[in-house]
Amino acid sequence: MTERSVESDTTARARGPLQPLRIAALVKQIPKFEDMRLGADGRLIRDGLALHMNDYCRRGVRAGCDLAKATGGTCTAITLGPESADTVLREAILCGCDAGLHVTGSDFAGSDTLATSRALAAALVATGPWDLVMCGRNSVDADTGQVPAQIAELLGLPLLVGARELSLGGDQVDRGMVAALLEHDDEWLQVETSLPTVVSCAERLCDPCKVKEPEAWAEVDGSLIRRIGADELGSGPWGAAASPTVVGEVRVLDVERAAERLDGATDVHLDRIVEVLVDRSALVDNVHGPIGEVARPSGPGDGGDIVVLGEPGRTRPTAELLGAAASLADQIGGRTILTVDVINDWEALSGQGADRVLRHAGTTSPAEVAQLLAEPLADRPPWAVLATGTAWGREVAARLAVRLEAGLTGDAVGLEARDGRLIALKPAFGGRMVAEIAYSSITQMATVRAGVFTSMSPRPTGPFASDLLPTVGEPPAVREVGRHRDDDSDLLANANIVVSVGQGIGPEDLDTVRDLTRRLGGELCATRKVTDAGWLPRARQVGITGHSIAPRLCIAVGTSGRFNHTVGLRNAGTVVGINSDPNCELWDWCDVGLIADWRDALEPLVDRIVALADES
Repeated sequence: MTERSVESDTTARARGPLQPLRIAALVKQIPKFEDMRLGADGRLIRDGLALHMNDYCRRGVRAGCDLAKATGGTCTAITLGPESADTVLREAILCGCDAGLHVTGSDFAGSDTLATSRALAAALVATGPWDLVMCGRNSVDADTGQVPAQIAELLGLPLLVGARELSLGGDQVDRGMVAALLEHDDEWLQVETSLPTVVSCAERLCDPCKVKEPEAWAEVDGSLIRRIGADELGSGPWGAAASPTVVGEVRVLDVERAAERLDGATDVHLDRIVEVLVDRSALVDNVHGPIGEVARPSGPGDGGDIVVLGEPGRTRPTAELLGAAASLADQIGGRTILTVDVINDWEALSGQGADRVLRHAGTTSPAEVAQLLAEPLADRPPWAVLATGTAWGREVAARLAVRLEAGLTGDAVGLEARDGRLIALKPAFGGRMVAEIAYSSITQMATVRAGVFTSMSPRPTGPFASDLLPTVGEPPAVREVGRHRDDDSDLLANANIVVSVGQGIGPEDLDTVRDLTRRLGGELCATRKVTDAGWLPRARQVGITGHSIAPRLCIAVGTSGRFNHTVGLRNAGTVVGINSDPNCELWDWCDVGLIADWRDALEPLVDRIVALADES
């Protein structure tokens, strides 16, 4: 038996002779968060910024290098960017890559995700064949997660999204098979597929590659890096000319916190916290409640179709998207179409905003759903296509965008109809910035975060058409072996109140904190270290490499206030901090903070909040 594997707690290892793998590791150069500045034109100033390898790409490089070493193969780093981006290739070579490919030149300037994917896919074809294409799950600066799926679609390859374990072993080697455990939002998928394949790496697939200080990059032999220009990839178009989205106004979202600090869990201080919550309307339950009624269609419906991609098993975010789509359809004089696998309640779908349904019964895998929908949507191009910002929704939308040559905004937090066109509001750098994204393509697409749109009261139901699409006819390229869900991320995304816990709360204390959170009608979220330790599911992680949420009230207990976690809560309405360390970073991030042992402070604070709610 032979085996080669990259697992969550090991590096690649092998037993016996193996066929060498030729591996490409796609890497992106990004600026550090703390150095970001905007110019007068609203654009990010990159000159003088400290640039480094995207955090998720570090996992792809490490896993690729380990597999290459274990099999006697090679791992080559590939990037798209200006001249200065060669430093990320030098960094990758210091991490263990054998060489670098630099796709560069003025022709590629202004590339959005689709144009980037086309250029990288063309470079892979020109320099291939490759056995594995390793990617970061997403880039920390943009957080779209679109490029791996679009490259897979362009190359006609299977995609393993969020690989937590990746292995080739036993008779799989001879058959060119890959087995993987995938980490998707709040669930786990055990899958199999064949080589060649594209892999997007979960954060915990392996430890990230680490190198010396940037001064060491200059020591890399420049002959190991090959430059590839547009002339080697074909006639294009490339860059801005091939980009169906354009970035408009960009704003830095500097959240101002009151940073009031109180020393000791006294009655006076606890009463003061409640006073702050009342003054800031943090206890008014009106954030995610029903607001208005789902819009009915207006006009003849020739303004265009807005298609909502209904994800199997995600009824709540699908309902949110339907309500938002109905509102947009009302503004443009269009109709709302839902694509869905199974219809359990026709009347409910009509009330949520569906005017027509396209059923893909029996077809649920992302690649196959995109393939199935491409032809009917190409025959009658919709005004817009909306999908959930989940692993499933991102892959379907990214693949469909390639087939429809449509612009796609990832992880949108707002949608507007302006002058008959869609404007999507896109966060970047963990939410520190938000940009307006406009489209030049006929069909405009966006994936949308759960919890962004309010739940609206159902409209009166009415008749609507339903069409059953033909099946793909071929088995999925990625075969699902098993699936289980350990949580429901929608609960956290839609929570009005969250209690955020860090390592200041021990695992033996979680039941107590969970009970107090339930009394508030809230949900628990956590720092990465808490979920890494297995105290709470991965779906509860908030921060740069977790979820970004916007509760009305966040009570942070036992967290240090490090940026990697708090950036995921920057859109919280009011933040209360409780920590016994008077010097932690938490205090600058709170509206009101209490220096105290959480055991002395949290329960009496919850008692006061619940009592106030009972009185009202």
